[in-house]
Amino acid sequence: MDKKSTLLMKKYEVGRMLGQGNFAKVYHARNIKTGQSVAIKVFNKDMIMRVGLKEQIKREISVMRRVRHPNIVEFYEVMASKTKIYFAMEIVKGGELFSKVSRGRLREDVARKYFQQLIEAVDHCHRRGVYHRDLKPENLLLDENGDLKVLDFGLSALSESKNTDGLLHTTCGTPAYVAPEVIKKKGYDGAMADIWSCGVILYVLLAGYLPFSDKNLMDMYKKISKADYKCPQWIRPDAKRLISRILDPNPRTRITINKIMQNSWFRKGYKHIEGPQLPPLSPTRGDISDVYNAFDDISSPSSSNGTPRAMSVKDYEEYPMKPYCFNAFDLISLSSGFDLSGLFEKDTSERTHARFSTKRPPYVVVAKLEEVAQLDGRFKVMKQNGIVRLEGVEAGINEPLSIDTEIYEVTSSLYIVEVNKIAGDILEYKRFWNQFLRPSLDEIAWVWQGYEQII
Repeated sequence: MDKKSTLLMKKYEVGRMLGQGNFAKVYHARNIKTGQSVAIKVFNKDMIMRVGLKEQIKREISVMRRVRHPNIVEFYEVMASKTKIYFAMEIVKGGELFSKVSRGRLREDVARKYFQQLIEAVDHCHRRGVYHRDLKPENLLLDENGDLKVLDFGLSALSESKNTDGLLHTTCGTPAYVAPEVIKKKGYDGAMADIWSCGVILYVLLAGYLPFSDKNLMDMYKKISKADYKCPQWIRPDAKRLISRILDPNPRTRITINKIMQNSWFRKGYKHIEGPQLPPLSPTRGDISDVYNAFDDISSPSSSNGTPRAMSVKDYEEYPMKPYCFNAFDLISLSSGFDLSGLFEKDTSERTHARFSTKRPPYVVVAKLEEVAQLDGRFKVMKQNGIVRLEGVEAGINEPLSIDTEIYEVTSSLYIVEVNKIAGDILEYKRFWNQFLRPSLDEIAWVWQGYEQII
């Protein structure tokens, strides 16, 4: 932000900085026409493109425009200059709920009020086809009246994102709050995963500490998978029963939001708050032309007359390859010492994958894979949903060889690259790996992991 210019887009008078993260700064601002105080979140366009956050931010904008509720931080508008993107959002002055809980457990009536407001907000999201996927006290703010506000939809998913099996498959969230079915990587219902996280939050509010915690991360995930926890004596029996129904490791029998709202403990002092009437959802993701304008996106879908049109699910699926941004859960689950699949899979001998870290940017990795495909002459290169696929054009002993490569961002200058054989003969794969793929990737690899599973 230019300190000499305090007027943004001839609309907002920008003041002091409220906070700063890895990719954005947040400022206090005032709408000069209405006098309303707002928070302005400022992103550097070049940084967004460099670290591969463009699609994530587009999704967050689309999600936040879809939801509007008294217990969700309100998103007003998105603006852009040549070098920056600006979010104008509701300003929440009470701080994080996490800060309050970190000082000790809350009184039951206070905890219940926050939990009621959380469930109200999450229910609204689910009705609008939005799954948060990272609910935790750090993502819950309190306003000056002591009311709860949900924020940070950066890891959220839309109902349109489900696979043909009707489930979500992206593993994400914060380890201590993530549902067992998310850990298993077999697909999960976004609504039921959010409900589990709400149960962990309720436990934290009443107990003052996490239900699943262990110095050994593998042991912690085993506890989560079995819902192995104990409630302290001061939690009342009716609250314990509700927690046990939410922290059910089986998502099929886990209590639903409707049933939570009917629970006797939940309903004490409950005041239902109606959110504003919103237009019905369209079969697409909605008109996000201003999102494209914010990025000056020359590749945005357009109608026949050149004006931006609504972006469909198909458009998203065909969008160019992008690096996937790591969170703590991804780092743990992809680390060689913390492979969680052993908790749920008996036979791992057939896995054929390798992983390496690199300091080279994603486009260099993609260029190297294209070079390998050209050298061998038997592959075509496809880029879809953040995956680069080498697809064999002719069958081997069994079926055409197919290899997927995913690029994960750890920091702005460090990436993890994971290579997986997804189809084809294992011997043919090993020959291709040793003769072409491994030597080429050696040129950009920093440290290898898991190579012994291929040779």
